[in-house]
Amino acid sequence: MATEIIMPKLGLTMTEGTVFEWLKHEGDEVKKGETVATINSEKLTADVDAPADGVLLKIVVQEGEDAKCKAPIAYLGEKGEQAADTKQPAETTQEATAAAPVAGSAPTSPAEENVEQKRKSPAAGARIFITPLARKIAAEQGVDYSKIAGSGGNGRITRRDVESYVASQPTVAAPGQTQTAGVEVGQGLAGMRKVIAQRMMGSLQTTAQVTLHAKADITSLMAFRKELKQKVAHPLTSGQLSLTTLVTRAAILALKDTPDMNAWYQNGQFTHNEDVNIGMAVAVSAGLMVPVVKRAQTMTLTELGENLARVITGTRQGTLAGDLYTGGTFTISNLGKSGVEYFTPIINTPETGILGVGTLLQELQLDETGKLVQAVKLPLSLTFDHQVIDGSPAADFLAKIVAFLEDPYTLVL
Repeated sequence: MATEIIMPKLGLTMTEGTVFEWLKHEGDEVKKGETVATINSEKLTADVDAPADGVLLKIVVQEGEDAKCKAPIAYLGEKGEQAADTKQPAETTQEATAAAPVAGSAPTSPAEENVEQKRKSPAAGARIFITPLARKIAAEQGVDYSKIAGSGGNGRITRRDVESYVASQPTVAAPGQTQTAGVEVGQGLAGMRKVIAQRMMGSLQTTAQVTLHAKADITSLMAFRKELKQKVAHPLTSGQLSLTTLVTRAAILALKDTPDMNAWYQNGQFTHNEDVNIGMAVAVSAGLMVPVVKRAQTMTLTELGENLARVITGTRQGTLAGDLYTGGTFTISNLGKSGVEYFTPIINTPETGILGVGTLLQELQLDETGKLVQAVKLPLSLTFDHQVIDGSPAADFLAKIVAFLEDPYTLVL
């Protein structure tokens, strides 16, 4: 009897995953425990291993297609054996009617007619099969998916079909640039790297990103840290006085005062968030991940330091629960250890802004008496979505972060 190879569940909130690459083909012999495919959900990537020895009889979820967790994506068995069920699980698709196109879709262009199609586009009123992820991407790109030819089973429209369709549409190249048509975003990349490429390009294409820079004089903050460490009876080992924790605390206080920055803008909806859920960009071997500390506005410095350390460590070790990679309302990216002063962080959509933290600088300046003194400066870079917030309030938000860092006692009140 054929054995199912199922879509694994990578996190508590994961409901479906995408097959990014099949490492084995139909008819190949595989050993139990051998990796046969790579799947992905959000920024979580995992290998799928064969549950038994045998021959890969049938692949039912192709590369780029989606499947519900625990649903079969392929069948394994004896050579010549018939797979028990070779149909794509019904729950991996959604139905729609061609009579209800996505709002904001563009009229058919000549380029559309030249796109290679594996089936005819559906007639008006016909049932359309489309995966949930493909539907989401079509909505984000303002694409009428009734015009897309699906390459999946039963003519199902997959994410790859939507992305190929979008890439095939003519765009106006900037002066001095050469337009590359028909190239899929992330083409040539795999796994997490491909997802990052798609997310970064999606962010840049759907937001109006502007970056502001400022320096915070943290001389008093550094003295404050030293004084606390000397006066507190027990060792401060929870990261509550780390620069990352203190900068995060300053950002949390500024977000509470600036609701438009602690917000989401997606699919034409602007939503203020009551909770401050801080995402922290963490570099891992396969790329970049953003774990989230939720309801950070309710935490003391000690609790914030402990939670930041927990999610960062869990991300690097690959042990963090999947639900802690979602729900962020604002992200912080720290390149201080790399010696970078200012940079342009890309917004983690649907968030409104992201704060970049640079390396500590030792600078000479004049004090109030005209005496030359040494000061410690921290470069900060704020990228914000100009669609929903203007330059002046964004500058005020960045100024608030600077003010909190320059008056360190406000961080513990």
